[in-house]
Amino acid sequence: MKNTRVLQVLGVALGCACGSAFAITANPNVSLGKNLYVAGAVNSNWKPEVYTDGTLDFNQVASVSDFALNVGEGPTKLFITWETRGDEAWASEEFVHAASCQHSFAEGATLKNFKVMTSANTTNGVDGDWETVAEVGESGVTSRGLAIDFAGKSWFRIVAESPVKNLEEVGAYDISNGGDDTWFFMGTSISQMGMKQFTVDSNFAQLIHARFADYYPAMLRGGIGCVTSQGVVDALKYYAEYVGNVKFWAIEMGTNDAWGGSNTNVETFTKNLQTIIDTAKAHGITPIIARMIATNPEIAKWQVHQDYLDAIDKLTKDNELPAGPDFYNYFLKHPEELSASDGVHPAEPKGGQSMHRLWAEAVAPLYKDDPCANRPDVVGCGGTSLPKMHNVNFALPRVNVNGREISISGLRENDRVTIMDAMGHVVWNGSTGIPKMRAGNYFVNVRGANSNYSTKISVK
Repeated sequence: MKNTRVLQVLGVALGCACGSAFAITANPNVSLGKNLYVAGAVNSNWKPEVYTDGTLDFNQVASVSDFALNVGEGPTKLFITWETRGDEAWASEEFVHAASCQHSFAEGATLKNFKVMTSANTTNGVDGDWETVAEVGESGVTSRGLAIDFAGKSWFRIVAESPVKNLEEVGAYDISNGGDDTWFFMGTSISQMGMKQFTVDSNFAQLIHARFADYYPAMLRGGIGCVTSQGVVDALKYYAEYVGNVKFWAIEMGTNDAWGGSNTNVETFTKNLQTIIDTAKAHGITPIIARMIATNPEIAKWQVHQDYLDAIDKLTKDNELPAGPDFYNYFLKHPEELSASDGVHPAEPKGGQSMHRLWAEAVAPLYKDDPCANRPDVVGCGGTSLPKMHNVNFALPRVNVNGREISISGLRENDRVTIMDAMGHVVWNGSTGIPKMRAGNYFVNVRGANSNYSTKISVK
């Protein structure tokens, strides 16, 4: 499988337990309302500006293999995003297995085998001088983003070997100042419907922008119908490859694990969520987990077992994560916003609209100067036993490689070490007795009560 030529460097992440450890740096949207150019002309398949308006719509499709945007001069780096439409799911069965409803994408459903180019002097997205800044091979998902160099440029262009048949949205965000307002919504059919499939009045990014004018989140939608937490864990190498370069994974997971109302799978679910959390942190990503949606038991004939909600709460606390939205209690009180046919999925559009709003409300503290203000449920803020710390210096662990042996010095009591391979699989957990590793690249993550350190190593 060919991979993106743009390399993501995993640096050191050391944070305190206070809410400000998660504070967000803005990355302004510089593509809003810009005309999409296709093969050298303003697109005429549909209104050209709908591809950059930040709102997905079923009518918003174009079959293209060469398209460009003029975002203007100024940014030195861009984070560019795109959305396509397969069967609504983020990935096909080839990449993420969902046993109960397999997703088989039609040819051309995803953008793949393409290059990204930039220009300072083109007039129509084709003429002029172009510099190739990234090349991507296989890309089996319908939503993805790339960081590219953009100094001295004004246009970017994507040229693929074959057309993507259902291009819905293209975005560009100014990350010249290291903006990290980038979000991937990992989920089941709940997110597939509520966060992408339903056309809503105001989506997550628009709601955040309305509340905090300097911010406009880059939003990648990743729901997959019927997927379980095990299905996600089995496919983590693809999640790490395709969305390992965003800052936040907004996770809605568990409805399919909890299906039927028993707690039979709660232990496996908890273990899988911890693996997803570890993978995210190893890539410098902050995971945020929603409390799974309640059902309408009068229709569904079952309700989520409390043990799953307790597991999510404990994972959030133990891993020092920001609190996610409480879908359970909201939809328990508003069963009219659940599907009248199955009592499980959000109703269109009001259930989806509430999901966007609840996500925006839950993470709003991350956009404030004081993320803890009026938000005691964020781990590390008031209401927890964790102290709020400022200007605290920690001695960093030291990771050494000698042949196939990895040793770590400077560990403190209760530090937990996780070693993952380059594809995102956890190969070892513990604190002592690291086994010899095969040759390859690995991520080493050391997580303590109030710190998180990650580094990348090579074993030869």
